[in-house]
Amino acid sequence: MTAEDADGPDHTAAHNDLSGIVNGPVVQAGTIHGGITFRVDAPPPVGANVRPDEIPPLTVRLINRSEGLARLDGWLAPDADDDNGGDEDDRASVGFAALHGPPGVGKTALVSRWSERGRKRFPDGQIYVDFANLRGGTAGADVSEAARCCLRSLGIDDAYIPATLAERIQRLRSRSAGRRLLVFLDNVSQPGQAAALLPKGKGSFLVVAGGSGVGELAADGAKLMAVVPLDRDSALEVLADRCGAERVAADPASAERLVELCDGLPVALHVVAARLATKPRLTLAALAAELADEPRRLAGMSLGKERSVAAAFDLAYRELDPEPARLYRLMGWHPGATFDAGVAAAAADLDPGRTADALDALTRASLLEEAPGGRFRFHDLVRLHAGERATEEDGPAERTALVRRVTLHYLALAALADRAVRRDRLRIAELDQWLSDVHDPFVGPGAPPPVDWLEAEHRNILGVLRAAAREETLHTEVWQLAEAFTVLFFHHRHLGDWRESLELGAAAAAEAMVPAAEARLRSLLSRPLMDLGEYEAARRELDAAEACAEVSDHLVVRASVQEFSGRYWDRTDPVRAMEAYRKAIDLNTAANEGRGAAIASYFLGCAQDAAGHPRDALDTLRGAHDDLVAREDLRMAARAQVAIGIAHGHLKETDAAVRALSEAAEILRKEEATHYEAQARVALADIQKGPQGDPRQVRAHLERALEIYEAGGSPLAEELRKRLTGGEPAAE
Repeated sequence: MTAEDADGPDHTAAHNDLSGIVNGPVVQAGTIHGGITFRVDAPPPVGANVRPDEIPPLTVRLINRSEGLARLDGWLAPDADDDNGGDEDDRASVGFAALHGPPGVGKTALVSRWSERGRKRFPDGQIYVDFANLRGGTAGADVSEAARCCLRSLGIDDAYIPATLAERIQRLRSRSAGRRLLVFLDNVSQPGQAAALLPKGKGSFLVVAGGSGVGELAADGAKLMAVVPLDRDSALEVLADRCGAERVAADPASAERLVELCDGLPVALHVVAARLATKPRLTLAALAAELADEPRRLAGMSLGKERSVAAAFDLAYRELDPEPARLYRLMGWHPGATFDAGVAAAAADLDPGRTADALDALTRASLLEEAPGGRFRFHDLVRLHAGERATEEDGPAERTALVRRVTLHYLALAALADRAVRRDRLRIAELDQWLSDVHDPFVGPGAPPPVDWLEAEHRNILGVLRAAAREETLHTEVWQLAEAFTVLFFHHRHLGDWRESLELGAAAAAEAMVPAAEARLRSLLSRPLMDLGEYEAARRELDAAEACAEVSDHLVVRASVQEFSGRYWDRTDPVRAMEAYRKAIDLNTAANEGRGAAIASYFLGCAQDAAGHPRDALDTLRGAHDDLVAREDLRMAARAQVAIGIAHGHLKETDAAVRALSEAAEILRKEEATHYEAQARVALADIQKGPQGDPRQVRAHLERALEIYEAGGSPLAEELRKRLTGGEPAAE
């Protein structure tokens, strides 16, 4: 893999040119059970007219929440069309509410019902962000990632989402202006995450749900609502609705006792009702007696309201057969937010059939939620309960074994996905022999696109990396997974996640004493650091990478580090950048790594042109282009051809520039590399806009580039729009 990959690798199968031997531990693993379950909802359409509809639907009756619904109605901002320009109504133009209450009390259900009733109030759509999923099981969440989710929901392509939080917030305000939106931020644990995501359009509304800490949002203008447990009558109504009114009426005293023990929490009532509904012989009196005698409580919960939830979960758990009970405990330790049957099979070391039976038993007991597409998740309280049962009944050695099994499962799949994207990429981990015994789910009819699968799983993979990094015996697996995982971030730049995964991998490679791996991961780490504007940190990582590469004496790794250094020096010192690229070429050539030498030559040619030497650049770029074409790397070759056209333009060789850019633009269109096609189109328009050019062709190029930028939400769209309407010209 080279620095080129960070701008978007190519989906081309080829042979592996990697040379050299890496010493270090060898991964030993058993069978990877169950394959993968793949579901990625169709990506939202991009552009200005996107209407998101993301808030989860309500699947049960909402009982006795009319007061909360009415309060939300009363907090709506004035009608968007009701603006008389006077001072009679100085209410806020955007509504802001913060709902707080214990887990399982029904905050999400309340907002879901309100969003359904008020669909017409928000004609431009409803956005949902679950901070629990963003956290991936950790204590904090990334507000920058939440802002990215909102921008994607509003039609901004990943390629055009800014890197910094401040820029993302500014973009969100601009994109939401003039739209009437409902934004729901669920499971917020840190109130400071929320206020920055207020939409700007008049009549819009932001709802935040979380614990009592969201009350701090009152300082930002939020209206506060405590969502409390249900009263006795409402709880009885829930119980009757879920397990039958006749059953409740036949033994009202026991029903009231159950309601008292559940303490009005809907999540507890649903679990109790599910037991009664699925066990016809279980009486209300017997269940009430069991709940009253329950000695165990969730140690980590500080509020008394949640104690009866633990009792209900423990009772349901005690009714499980041994195999589902073991799976329940182990998945409470699973470091990801969701999982499929394949992950569950690997975690418990069960065959697929027995795993399916155990998962079915857990869903029937309402201890596990099954989502469309065969994925599963725990309610937060259930996960805590399952983990506590595991700690008490299984012990730390079993937890380490589970983390190892899950890490190897994801390592195999991530490595196969990485190879499916492009095989002739530099890799330090030597996994081909191990992977030869693993079923590859990314080949054959109906196989999921590997990058899409990585995107869908990336929160879980990051959670696995964090958990494995805490185990002293898994350093090798951590750096190998981090190396394979990084292919995702060449396509979808989740900068914070990319940085964290590489930091974990580099630290693990250092602990495992594999200098080639440490050099590779630290040089890769320079890319997200530079995108985040942390240039000094990037320089430190590159210096450390160069030292590790020298120790490893791995020629291709040394070449790759030089190439990344060149990308760093491109910003400030073209001479040093060219020196680094030349070193990369020499090292790649010595290692017989032809593709790496060609890509380094491409970057060298760009640096020569930027330094004011277009004639030298042309010689370098032509050689790189021809070599890349010979290797059937069409997209990278087309990028080199764009650079050739631009260099011809700097030499005032207009005909040659137009030919090169036109051919490159068409190739990039066919390769679906539209971002680079747009660059070529704008360059063509700039060259042809002179007196000898055809204004119709200039306009056609700009219109095509505008179409691409608008579809992806690029800020360059506004500049081109001004240029096409006769306003200020686009920056050249």
